[in-house]
Amino acid sequence: MNGTPDTTAGPSTPSAESGATMGGASGGRRRFWSPRRVPAGLLALVALVIAGAFLYDIAAVRAHRPGMSWRHDLARQLAERQLDDVWVLTGAAVAAALGLWLLVLALTPGLRSVLTMRRVHPDVRAGLDRDAAATVLRDRALEVAGVQAVRVAVKRRRTDVRAVSHFRDLDDVREDLTAVLEGAIRGLGLARPSPLTLRVRRPGRKGR
Repeated sequence: MNGTPDTTAGPSTPSAESGATMGGASGGRRRFWSPRRVPAGLLALVALVIAGAFLYDIAAVRAHRPGMSWRHDLARQLAERQLDDVWVLTGAAVAAALGLWLLVLALTPGLRSVLTMRRVHPDVRAGLDRDAAATVLRDRALEVAGVQAVRVAVKRRRTDVRAVSHFRDLDDVREDLTAVLEGAIRGLGLARPSPLTLRVRRPGRKGR
């Protein structure tokens, strides 16, 4: 444990200026929805294979040829196995889990790494990557005198900043960082700027 002092600032409330420029229409704050290309493609591929197999079997029977053996085996297994059979329960659990997963994908927006920006034009929506926003805030924080290192995590409900100051009073550094970072957060143009959580400490042993 390091005995060096640190100073922590709790979540700060966005100023009236930022609240006034966050966008009037509620639609400007809606998150971007993921197209879900991979799950949709996998589901379409599975449905295509199953439908193709059944279609081929039906065409073979209509052409007075013997049906595929797997269909006869499947019908026999479904007729003979009880509902409490372990394989029946396992198949039902897997089907339920896949269905629940598809429902979650259909009802949730996804794209958590994209922050919705303030809508200036009603026909244009813009988003900002979380990593890009964190890089901007980190660069602005490093411009403050006394700051040696900064770690920034832009989350959905708050922006966590951990700074290391190797000179100047910690309270002065924290005050300057708060002013700079709150201004930088407003400058990102986000539809819903997240409150700032800031912690400033001295370097640990060996500069950590």
